[in-house]
Amino acid sequence: MTGSPGASERLFSRARALMPGGVSSPVRAFGSVGGTPRYMARGEGAYLFDEDGRKYTDFCMAWGPNILGHAFPAVIEAVTKAAQDGLAFGTCHRNEPALAELVLEAFAPADRVRFVVSGTEAVMTAIRLARAHTSRKLLLKFSGCYHGHADSMLVKAGSGIVTLGLAESEGVTVAADTLVAPLGDLEALELVFKEHGSKLAAALIEPLPANNGLLIQEPRFLKRLRELTAEHGTVLIFDEVINGFRFGFHGYAKVVGVQPDLTTLGKIIGGGLPVGAVVGGAAILDRLAPLGKTYQAGTMAGNPVALAAGIATLTELRTGAPYRHLEALGAVMDSAVDSKKDRAFRMVRVGSLFWPYYALTGPIPTQAEKIAPEAVAGFKSRYGQWLDAGFYLPPSAYEVGFLSAAHSPNDVERLVAAL
Repeated sequence: MTGSPGASERLFSRARALMPGGVSSPVRAFGSVGGTPRYMARGEGAYLFDEDGRKYTDFCMAWGPNILGHAFPAVIEAVTKAAQDGLAFGTCHRNEPALAELVLEAFAPADRVRFVVSGTEAVMTAIRLARAHTSRKLLLKFSGCYHGHADSMLVKAGSGIVTLGLAESEGVTVAADTLVAPLGDLEALELVFKEHGSKLAAALIEPLPANNGLLIQEPRFLKRLRELTAEHGTVLIFDEVINGFRFGFHGYAKVVGVQPDLTTLGKIIGGGLPVGAVVGGAAILDRLAPLGKTYQAGTMAGNPVALAAGIATLTELRTGAPYRHLEALGAVMDSAVDSKKDRAFRMVRVGSLFWPYYALTGPIPTQAEKIAPEAVAGFKSRYGQWLDAGFYLPPSAYEVGFLSAAHSPNDVERLVAAL
């Protein structure tokens, strides 16, 4: 990588002496793309500016929350006003029912929502609820889906078609309570429910996996999962931390026509501040304390400033205008890609999520295990050049890019040319 900015070099050197790896989240260390991570000073619309004043067209968008772009005026105004009234109360406040009404309008027929602080915490709460609701402990997840860093989520598949999970991280001791099945494999799905259905508390899946490649699943797989969970009394959880509000004022569940029992949300519902949520019916959600015996609590859960950002974001999305713009940008991206006859990649896109895949032969993968090594190498070898050209993408070949309402058609065309 060329031209590493001096300020970023100095800051990263300082951080490495103080913080594990110099970062607060591993992928930010640029380990998979090489070079020095850029230290950003501010964001505006579709752009980021680093500590040396260099400008980047941003297609990471804080890993998804900034669907309206950086520092969207209505969001900044709402946050500023809320902060002037106080950063935290530790009490009930008006922003809680206001955001709850917006979320439940989008996720009907769900009629309850519990706010937490992150997507990871939302998943933890959903799993605990499922186990309380079913009086079972076994969990089914799918290889290649990412659900945060809770212990039971940091498991990977063993060697069989459907296996007990193996710890993917040191310090994880609960892998034996988790089954892992391959994505999109109907035979494996039937097998796991035949052998374990009566013991499964929950089946957890990203309906559109977007954290280990953009792995588009056949609707029939998701529909069969819904049928099997209903037959066996298993709680179906859709992890829509990335997907939720990304394709319209609703979840991806509406796109594929499958209604889960619980949905976990994050990212967009906080408008750039830390908010997560569990959404579902009263029969399950009302098991949470103080009504029920399933415990969840948090000092910062439902923080008034964070919820103000979410209200402003969802209020803008509810108009529909951002989604119309995103659809137009997607069409521009497709056209720009099609016009590049000698390109080295294939573009995988669903709505405003995209994934440049640097392998020209073989099928587009729907399972993370089938991502071609040359696709990863091709991304890594080019990443530094994109930075030098003024484009900031997620620093990993496995992560998706994000279009925002702040991007212009020209931004998208220039990105495709750079790719």
